Amino acid sequence: MPFSLKNHPFGVEAFFQSSLVLTYALPEEQLKELIPECLTLDTFGNRWAFLAVAMVKTQHLRPKGFPEWMGHDFFLTGYRVFVRYTTRQGKRLRGLYILRSETDQWRMKLLGNLFTHYNYSATDIAFSRTSDTIGVYSERSDLDIAVRVNTPDAALPVGSPFRDWKEARRFAGPLPFTFTWNPETKEVLIIEGVRQNWVPGPAEVIRSKVGFIGNSRFTGATLASAFLVENIPYYWKKGELEKWQG
Repeated sequence: MPFSLKNHPFGVEAFFQSSLVLTYALPEEQLKELIPECLTLDTFGNRWAFLAVAMVKTQHLRPKGFPEWMGHDFFLTGYRVFVRYTTRQGKRLRGLYILRSETDQWRMKLLGNLFTHYNYSATDIAFSRTSDTIGVYSERSDLDIAVRVNTPDAALPVGSPFRDWKEARRFAGPLPFTFTWNPETKEVLIIEGVRQNWVPGPAEVIRSKVGFIGNSRFTGATLASAFLVENIPYYWKKGELEKWQG
């Protein structure tokens, strides 16, 4: 597949019914080898780097400007590292580097792998929502998440490196930018996301089984925070390529 076709050749918009993000803190050396040379880890306290599990229920995903009826509804689970990138103009950008993406719809897997480098795979995902709880379960992905929402007095997870929710919100995601790296051409693809009224609310974690993070690759992972936003219009701009001069 030509690299250009996968470089987000057009803007995309969707409606986020819910976006639940669990962020894990790990020692820097655990994640450093997983990101490309053009990026650096976005760290906290000169010690911690972060890996987020984003679970997003979307509606009407479609090329920007197309009518809603042409869009697709799907659920996405994304595993993302918090990173920084310095542009050729010297501007420092905070963003995410995607390690893996999963969806419950084969059409999203097909189109996602056609137009992005996000490595989509199809899986089983069961989403549940009550007035005060959200659950996400997947047998194939070894995922069992449950959180209590609408709890402004929720405590941070035990062992979190953050002192309060204000500190934790800096790593709530999604950040404005997502980066992809082509090692052959030494090019960085920058995708900017645009949203309004994005105010993540604390979520109290009841269960947090994440097979991807629980495997032997990651040791010493600590659940740092959980945040939820709901009912947010969102769109991604067309991707922009930049030659990296490292």
